[in-house]
Amino acid sequence: MNLENETGIKNFRNTWQKASISLIYTYGFLSNGYETFFKKYDITGQQYNALRILKGQYPKPISTSFLRENMLDKMSDASRLVSRLSSKELVDVSTNSYDKRLVNILLSNKGLELISVIEKEVFELDALMHGINEEEAEQLIEILTKVRKHLKSKNETESTKTNNNV
Repeated sequence: MNLENETGIKNFRNTWQKASISLIYTYGFLSNGYETFFKKYDITGQQYNALRILKGQYPKPISTSFLRENMLDKMSDASRLVSRLSSKELVDVSTNSYDKRLVNILLSNKGLELISVIEKEVFELDALMHGINEEEAEQLIEILTKVRKHLKSKNETESTKTNNNV
């Protein structure tokens, strides 16, 4: 498989551009695999991520801000996500007794049952990465950790500059 042929990009500016395009392109395949898997359960990958976070805190309720901070996709609309999960009866939402502006989100019995079913089959998602061996997976983790560390540092620097200019 040749990235140039698959994407239609004949000339990359440099190796960093080619690496980032390759990562984004590969993400599309992974994302489609995840969405196909979760479609069987009538939820999205983001909804599963929220349910997973809620299960990790269960039986303690959490806020939408806690949920947002712990989501894999930091750009997700946690309020809308919770609303959809509530309409599917997978979570229970109640007003926070200390701060009426906040809500408490708790995994419902139906949500607990769904997570239990999914956890028995979630290993199927691991197969999406079986094009590489375990050692290569470890190397990939290390490389992506370096990229995230750099991006977080860059974002923090830019945020500091923006806050200082206000």
